[in-house]
Amino acid sequence: MGPLTDLGRPTVPELHRFTLPNGLRVLLAPDASTPVVAVSVHVDVGFRSEPEGRTGFAHLFEHLMFQGSESLEKLAHFRHVQGSGGVFNGSTHPDYTDYFEVLPAAALERALFMEADRLRAPRLTEENLRNQVDVVKEEIRLNVLSRPYGGFPWILLPPVLYDTFPNAHNGYGDFSELEQATLDDAAAFFDGYYAPGNAVLTIAGDLSVDETTALVEKHFGDIPERPVPARPSFAEPLPGTERRQSVPDAHAPLPALALGYRLPDPDTDLDGYLAHTLLGSVLTDGEAARLQERLVYGEGIVTDISAGCGLFGAPLDARDPDTFTVTAVHPATVDPDRVTRAVDEELDRLATDGPGEHELARISARWAASLYHEQDRVMSRLLALGARELLYGRAELAAELPARIAAVTPAQVAEAAGRLRGHGRAILVVEPASNGNGEAQ
Repeated sequence: MGPLTDLGRPTVPELHRFTLPNGLRVLLAPDASTPVVAVSVHVDVGFRSEPEGRTGFAHLFEHLMFQGSESLEKLAHFRHVQGSGGVFNGSTHPDYTDYFEVLPAAALERALFMEADRLRAPRLTEENLRNQVDVVKEEIRLNVLSRPYGGFPWILLPPVLYDTFPNAHNGYGDFSELEQATLDDAAAFFDGYYAPGNAVLTIAGDLSVDETTALVEKHFGDIPERPVPARPSFAEPLPGTERRQSVPDAHAPLPALALGYRLPDPDTDLDGYLAHTLLGSVLTDGEAARLQERLVYGEGIVTDISAGCGLFGAPLDARDPDTFTVTAVHPATVDPDRVTRAVDEELDRLATDGPGEHELARISARWAASLYHEQDRVMSRLLALGARELLYGRAELAAELPARIAAVTPAQVAEAAGRLRGHGRAILVVEPASNGNGEAQ
């Protein structure tokens, strides 16, 4: 058990780091309080890195990494993890792709062998490529094209707020571009981005540091070193004006609205970024939040409203530039500009007066409870450690966040509200499409 915080909850256990000669960075987080181990590989490539003309390729390649490897036939990874009583998955984000599993502690070496085998040589075949293109297309149909508010706001808002291809394009992918993907594309993507030096291996749970280090060296040490790609900057100027776009949605029962703002760079201004995280909660987190109380329970002009950092709904999940969003669903009789004006009025009040001390303390306590709960689950702890080590070089942020958030002052939240009002923004309006009879489809 790690040392206790002043709230009586365990912090993240001690961290151990080393780097293999091939460049693979390794992070160990032993914790004897749980009888399982969790293993992840975070690769420094996400959909912002995929080549123009190949939208959705980073996500497609994540699927290909589950189709067998040098020593494991297709579906063997699934059988070995599930046969050990474990669970596994992977996900693609703006700036990284992760692969992970949680298993009984006795199965640690099995997990390391499987992750090393596919990092060394995934089974890239024409059959696997064509099959996974179809799988991804079906995923897009289910999650975006056939679902009310599909892609709202993470696909639809970026092209309004951003100008460059990396920041603005659809990371899920365009059907025609996915269909044009070739094995040469896949091989080049693997060679370019899946070098050991472009990844972080994280292991958490019931482990011996010395024994685990030896196992990592055994299984990952002979993966050949390859050049690590230069990490590009995706920075672009702040929008100087308000940008607006409307899109139809054939499945949406009600109109929806998304406001997008640029966030401070968390790598250089973490406290400013965290102030925006608390600002989002002051506005919409809980029945007593300002926009909830005013727009849902008071004026009754929205049925749902939320605000926060990150297009995926989680803070600190991307490098700069990142996005602060406010999203709302409202009746068709309500003008979206009325909702926007209410958001502006509340931001202006907060910029002038800041939140009350008790109001902010309540929000900070809620965040602390949520973060501690996240740390209690070995999978959540593993993924937070690996992502923050890769993105910011400091996995310790996972343990520091409750205290850093608790230290944010009303004046910093007021400054965050003023910052949103001081720059341009994007406004996305989702309009239910009509079937020609005046009814939504």
